[in-house]
Order: sequence, then C-alpha cells, then structure tokens
Amino acid sequence: MQNYNLINIAIYAVIIIGFAVITVLLSALVGPKAKSNEKLSPYECGVEPVGNARFSFPVKYYVIALMFLIFDVEVVFMYPWAIIVRALGAFGMYEMGVFIFIVLIGFVYAWKKGAFEWE
Repeated sequence: MQNYNLINIAIYAVIIIGFAVITVLLSALVGPKAKSNEKLSPYECGVEPVGNARFSFPVKYYVIALMFLIFDVEVVFMYPWAIIVRALGAFGMYEMGVFIFIVLIGFVYAWKKGAFEWE
C-alpha cells in the first residue's frame, strides 16, 4: 500500500515538472522575437521614465514591512481559536491570554527600539 502511494506521488511530480518544462520551452520557441528600443524601454503608465529605476530603499522600510507581516500572521492564528473558543473553555482562554501577552511583549519591544518610526 505504501509503495502505491509513493508511485502516485512520483507520477504526479513528473507530470508537474514536465508541464513546467514544456510550457517554458514552447513559450521560448513560439513566442515573439522582435526586439526594438521601444519594446525594451521601461513603461510607466505612458509617461517617459525619469531618473534611475535602481535605487536602494532604506532598511527601515523592510523592517516595518516585516513587522507588519509578523503581527498580521499572529492575528491570523487567532481566527481558528475564535471559531472553537467555546469548546476550549477556560483553558483556551488562558492559552490565548498567554499568546496575546507574548505578542504584546514583542510589540512593546519593537516600539521601544523604534522599529515603527519612519524618518
């Protein structure tokens, strides 16, 4: 029974990889090849591009983005808990209180370090 499942997975993986490779090869073979300065120039909503497109963002931008993702994922963990909160009873409330407390400690730490300040 176990070998049968592994064979199915292997067949599925071969089909997926084959489809990806065939799709890329066909697009390279059949796709348009005409290149011109007009087609190779950057397009910004019909406006001529101004300045260099390659500039670095401040590290604060990435830190704030990561903080948003971290706290957003933490909130997503609360949704399944809210669905079954009555079934969990007092123990579930206690565990969620501990979870929120830990998240709150992380939030206060990031706030004190100035991670949310944009300058």
